[in-house]
Amino acid sequence: MQMFLFRKKTAVSFWCLVAFISFSGSAIAYVLPGPFVLELMINHFGKAKRLLVHQTLKIYRQRLQNDPAELNETLRYIFPDKFRSDIRSKNTYRIHVVSSDGPLTIIDGKVGMGRRSRFDHYKDILLYHSPLMLQKRLSFLGVDVSVSSLGRFQDKIAYVLGAEYPDESVPQVWVEKETFMPLRWIVTGKTENENDDLEIRYGKWSKKGNLWYPGYIGFYQNDLLLREIDVKQIQVNPRFSEKLFDIKHLRSIHSTETIFGPGKGDEAEDNEIKKTIEEFKKIYD
Repeated sequence: MQMFLFRKKTAVSFWCLVAFISFSGSAIAYVLPGPFVLELMINHFGKAKRLLVHQTLKIYRQRLQNDPAELNETLRYIFPDKFRSDIRSKNTYRIHVVSSDGPLTIIDGKVGMGRRSRFDHYKDILLYHSPLMLQKRLSFLGVDVSVSSLGRFQDKIAYVLGAEYPDESVPQVWVEKETFMPLRWIVTGKTENENDDLEIRYGKWSKKGNLWYPGYIGFYQNDLLLREIDVKQIQVNPRFSEKLFDIKHLRSIHSTETIFGPGKGDEAEDNEIKKTIEEFKKIYD
């Protein structure tokens, strides 16, 4: 009788152990849903109404990785959906604005009616402090947030939104598992045509006031660095005019001449200013 009870207890203990291991394995394998990951990410960003960022944009030419062109850029955010970028060079001034009225690009006082640059997308993750707005934006750009998995990149475990790891052929956003900060964004998906690839990487996160923001953003094509952003200064909740984001107002005070269209750029002309504009078009297409 005692032997029977001992065997029964042993059997129960064994199956309890099996159940515990199975439960633990399931818990380890469980992946958070994509929309919930976005919500946690936005919550970890912290709270702010406005943000002013001064940064340096470095643009690399092919085979000239050690001699990039450098531009000073100022960013203004009004969360959760207004953004403005001002870039000044010696001969050219570029303004890019995003608001509820849509995007607008102005170069040297002339309104550009062409497509939005892929390189401008990096700010979407940082701007839309609303899970629904960000999910809608990512969906528009091809990221299927309903798909999520776990992946590893540069020794960091991350949630992969938009793909089943290790598939990198479709657009996807990586959010670091430990910090819930964006790690990388494969914007176009990696295909056989390497010239179509674009990947954005976020790093050097720091906290200013109640808000987290990356100190470094890199743009890569087939692991080749195309350009990078180094953040120099951040100011949380500064004062600036809402007219800076008023697209109707900006259209009314600038020329409506189309300076670039949906193609990859027009032919350069002899006029020095138009040559500079063409250079900007090549950079931002």
